[in-house]
Amino acid sequence: MPERPFYQPGASSVEGLPLLLQMFHTSPLVMLKPHWHAQVEVNFIVRGSVHYRMNEHEISLSAGEMCLFWGGLPHQMDDLSDDAVYAGAHLPLVHFFRLHLPADIRHRLMTGATLVTSATDQSDNDNFARWNRYARSGDPAKTEHAVNELLLRLERVRFEPYRLVPENAAGQEAGSPFDQQSSRNVGRMCDFIAENFLYDIDCMNIAAAADIHPKYAMSLFKKSTGMTLNEYVNLLRLSYAQALLMHQDANVLRVAMDSGFGSLSAFNKSFRKMAGMTPSDFRKGLPSTR
Repeated sequence: MPERPFYQPGASSVEGLPLLLQMFHTSPLVMLKPHWHAQVEVNFIVRGSVHYRMNEHEISLSAGEMCLFWGGLPHQMDDLSDDAVYAGAHLPLVHFFRLHLPADIRHRLMTGATLVTSATDQSDNDNFARWNRYARSGDPAKTEHAVNELLLRLERVRFEPYRLVPENAAGQEAGSPFDQQSSRNVGRMCDFIAENFLYDIDCMNIAAAADIHPKYAMSLFKKSTGMTLNEYVNLLRLSYAQALLMHQDANVLRVAMDSGFGSLSAFNKSFRKMAGMTPSDFRKGLPSTR
């Protein structure tokens, strides 16, 4: 019996393109390792079933269920049925902050929870297929229309039954109310970071992009995302580095420099914190690099 194909990140995939808004409607692939990326991910199970290992929990989903989670924490689709088909999107943070969701949901998602709903119907099957076609049409107007409709669909979750996994978030504070101006400021910071994370940037540069004080920028970003500005910058760099490491001729030192890290030691420390292993060990476990 032939082996299952597996998912492998690359420089042209979501890990290497933190500004990418990507929609999909396809048969998923098993992941041999956890991965992470700088987008919020929405998955709708069209057919069959899938199993995820998230950062601190596991979850199984069947046809008709939809989930939303923050891709910046390691996650892995480690099992699926042979007939599985799923649809969804990778949404850059700037789009996530356009969503009108209760503050506690936003906070829980950014700190590792997964939102799951079974309140779906045939229209979701049709809409996800259409949104994917629009996003891949090459027509900016169709893409914008698909994104706006998807965001409205996600906002509808608050009016219907849903659950957060894990149910209890011990030791976590509730999210703060989030006004439109705060959303715009966070969006501007996310845009600036995504466009400049490969360069030497700091909180002064990031705050200036949103025309706010650096101390306020750091406080606002932490309250909104659960991450510091430095942690988010490192996340984008690590996502980009993860994709570069997939190349057969990848050199770890060169990857560190090309990903915006100032030194190999800083890269190793950040990568180990995220992945639980060094970049070299990560490469050793990849079939394509053997």
